[in-house]
Amino acid sequence: MTLRSFRPRALAAVSLTAVAALTLAACGSSDDSGSDSASGSDATRTVKTAMGDVKVKKAPQRVVVLDTAELDSALTLGVKPVGATHADVTSGFLNYLPKDQVAGIEDVGQMMTPNLEAIAGLKPDLILTSKIRHGDKYAELSKIAPTVMTENTGYPWKENFQVHAEALGKEAEAKMVADGYADHVADVTKALGGKEKVAATEVNMVRFVEGADIRIYGKKNYIATILADVGLGRPAITDKAKDGFSYDVSPEKIDLADADVVFHSTYGDPKKSKETETTGSGLWKNMSAVKNGKVFAVDDQLWIQGIGYTAADKILGELHKSLVK
Repeated sequence: MTLRSFRPRALAAVSLTAVAALTLAACGSSDDSGSDSASGSDATRTVKTAMGDVKVKKAPQRVVVLDTAELDSALTLGVKPVGATHADVTSGFLNYLPKDQVAGIEDVGQMMTPNLEAIAGLKPDLILTSKIRHGDKYAELSKIAPTVMTENTGYPWKENFQVHAEALGKEAEAKMVADGYADHVADVTKALGGKEKVAATEVNMVRFVEGADIRIYGKKNYIATILADVGLGRPAITDKAKDGFSYDVSPEKIDLADADVVFHSTYGDPKKSKETETTGSGLWKNMSAVKNGKVFAVDDQLWIQGIGYTAADKILGELHKSLVK
């Protein structure tokens, strides 16, 4: 089965339509809030954020994003930020993002320690981030440009995307993206044998993390929402996840991660993250998923760190490829 994708042609088409509509609206209106310009280019809108109502330009042109989810959102909606923080990976910007889309974006520092001077130097008219990441820097960021923060990241990524779209003035494009994702999900579910068969297949996501225990992901995180959208089952162990996020184990308890299918990724050095030790152990090799050839190594930057619709679309494609034989 050939799976449909919401990007890039269809999104580009709707972007042109939306731009044309906004241009016509601007030309025909003289009472846009906050606008002293006949073109409406200085018009503002009020966006509800985790830090209260924030007024932003209706069509911001110089956007800075301070986390991976916000970068995915902006690029998915056809907006190239002038600046972005980098993730703690060798590739800087996450490697699943097309190089031509991130080329020219100014690096404004590591995600948790953005360079405020560099951000100010870009003269942004909008900053996108979340309270959990940069709430302590809100006052400083707000002095640079209107700053739109969601409460959290990860699990509420779809709701956050809608906030990003509103701040960017890209609601029409956002609807198309969400609809395209729903279509892709339906295609994958059908390709995997339909809802009943998919629900009967239990899947675990395991992450090896340098400097931490091994994580068996629960049901309240980014990747879990994609698995749930497809309708895949989750083992009982996932119900033990702290706050729904993850149930952490040592290599000596990795057999608790067994399921019909196991996906795993690694953050950091494979040896320091215990991946090498664990996947070479008898406990790992005796898991039914390993014996049945149903264990798949996946890219951590895509499956865990991306947190957006462009990443989700690629993940759906990999789920289809891995599970359909």
